[in-house]
Amino acid sequence: MVRDAIIQWQCANKLYDSLPAGADVFWSLPVVAETYDGKLNDINGFHITKNHAFAALDSAASGPVVEGNVGGGTGMSCHQFKGGIGTASRKLDKSDGAFVVGVLVQANHGIRQTLTISGVPVGKEINDLMPEIYSPVGNQQQEVGSIIVVVATDAPLLPHQLKRLARRVPMGIARVGAYGGNGSGDIFIAFSTANPGIGARTGLQQPLMLPNDQMDPLFLATVEATEEAIINALLAATTMTGINGNRKHALPHKRLQEVMKKYGR
Repeated sequence: MVRDAIIQWQCANKLYDSLPAGADVFWSLPVVAETYDGKLNDINGFHITKNHAFAALDSAASGPVVEGNVGGGTGMSCHQFKGGIGTASRKLDKSDGAFVVGVLVQANHGIRQTLTISGVPVGKEINDLMPEIYSPVGNQQQEVGSIIVVVATDAPLLPHQLKRLARRVPMGIARVGAYGGNGSGDIFIAFSTANPGIGARTGLQQPLMLPNDQMDPLFLATVEATEEAIINALLAATTMTGINGNRKHALPHKRLQEVMKKYGR
């Protein structure tokens, strides 16, 4: 439904009218990802309509990204605390090109026992405030969620290099304690805003490409930004009660600070 709504929105706003004369691109296939929120959301109620999708697209704007219980992050759970949307970025040193790497996560994964922040076993220290799930199923200890991670950069990378960047995302996730459990359907995508106009239909194109030997700072930035984005999602989320009285508790900030101080962080 969402993908169809996006295409309808593009047609309604006559986005295809801006194509160059003679262009034969009159359709698109949007990428729509999802993570399961059935513990808090009445997913079989089909409450989201085309109008909701249109409203989201109409209100999209540049600037700071709202985090926590917002958009697709509304019903998310992260390490059995309330999860959601989180973002973070890194800017490379001038000697490394001063490129920027930005990461957006929809965090809906992990178990409490393994939650780790800056090396501190937070999940073992804060082992209460577990999810209160009454229906359709009771509390579960195994990981049954997923995480979506979008990596954006202005570094001039070719598709195979962007795939290498995306493959560093799991390292950032692991630093927060997740291990990609059997029930975790993780989705990662990376893109570059460099090389504008490279999709021209005619003429020889000369895309810029960063040498592979200079990608290490981008790899580190991706790992660090992914780690921070997940933590930001946890910190921005608020306790939520959903369908059937199911409840996911927010990570308590004051207690987190006490735990971090205990370990000298």
